[in-house]
Amino acid sequence: MTRNNLPTPVPMSLRRPGNRDRLMTGLRLAARGYAAVTSRVRSIEPIPVDRVLRLVVADTRAEADGVLSVRLTSADRSDLPPWHPGAHIDLILPSGKVRQYSLCGDDTDRRSYRIAIRRIPDGGGGSIEIHDRLPVGTRVTAAGPRNAFPFAYPHLARADISRVVFVAAGIGITAILPMVRAAAASDIDWRLIYLGRTAATMPFLDEIGELDSDRVEVLTGDRRSPVELLAHAGPGTSVYFCGPPGLLAGIRTEFDRTGAAGLHFERFSPAPVVGGQPFEMRLARSAQSVHVAADETALAAVRGTVPGVAYSCRQGFCGTCRVRVVSGDVDRRGRSSFLDEPGTMLICTDRADSTHLTIDL
Repeated sequence: MTRNNLPTPVPMSLRRPGNRDRLMTGLRLAARGYAAVTSRVRSIEPIPVDRVLRLVVADTRAEADGVLSVRLTSADRSDLPPWHPGAHIDLILPSGKVRQYSLCGDDTDRRSYRIAIRRIPDGGGGSIEIHDRLPVGTRVTAAGPRNAFPFAYPHLARADISRVVFVAAGIGITAILPMVRAAAASDIDWRLIYLGRTAATMPFLDEIGELDSDRVEVLTGDRRSPVELLAHAGPGTSVYFCGPPGLLAGIRTEFDRTGAAGLHFERFSPAPVVGGQPFEMRLARSAQSVHVAADETALAAVRGTVPGVAYSCRQGFCGTCRVRVVSGDVDRRGRSSFLDEPGTMLICTDRADSTHLTIDL
């Protein structure tokens, strides 16, 4: 402390009357020395990080019926940020739509990213825009890479895990394929089960054909049972799944019977609403009211009135659809607690904890 800009005097010693306390004198000298040194150190201003990736469409290729792969490179030809199997980017299309796509190329390639998109005629329009209006040379922006579905083996897995089983259905192969490559490049006991309606609809069969055929099963035609799909799972096994919600439900039930060590999964469509209650949502800007049924999301209901409302993952972890809540209580159901900002909600997953809710939309 100081008094009139003068240092506080060192207190007198209790053992040596008439002398200053030695310990306090030493501490004062040390403090002076530290202050003298730090005053000469130039503070370093933080360097802002540009997290927006400016990309250009370098190449497109038909990978299967209705599936297009897109290779993206940096607009200034610089190296792209590194990524690990399971990662995705948030692609911002020229229309302003934001969509998430798994990186399915070579994770050692810093010059380009590869994504693959199945055309969905009755979807939100993102896949149609990419298939029909994203020619080579188009400039786009993206955020990421982010990883909500990391391949943890072998570095982060439990020590007793000795086998990995991959189950991919349809376009779910985009998230799984880099994991399989990583497993094949390591000393891992692995197996891939790849499902599709027909071989013509299944992308990357040529690349999968280059893998160890004894470890790969490509299944087409009739839907297979979870028991069959998890036949190679058991104690010491970690299972990675990416596919439709209906199949995931069966996989999760059967997984509990296998005694396997861990189940990791990623959805490419939203989970069904469970335990929902109907409520009325008022859109403050237009003064319109929207009824949200017990089995539908607020996003689905709002899109009937505001088709251009922003959204991306539809699973509550990206934050694109977050809106301000004007009044009412929120039932938070998102996957990332850091997105649970007071006074906001994610309309893709969150619901009303009351009969009425008003949002700033």
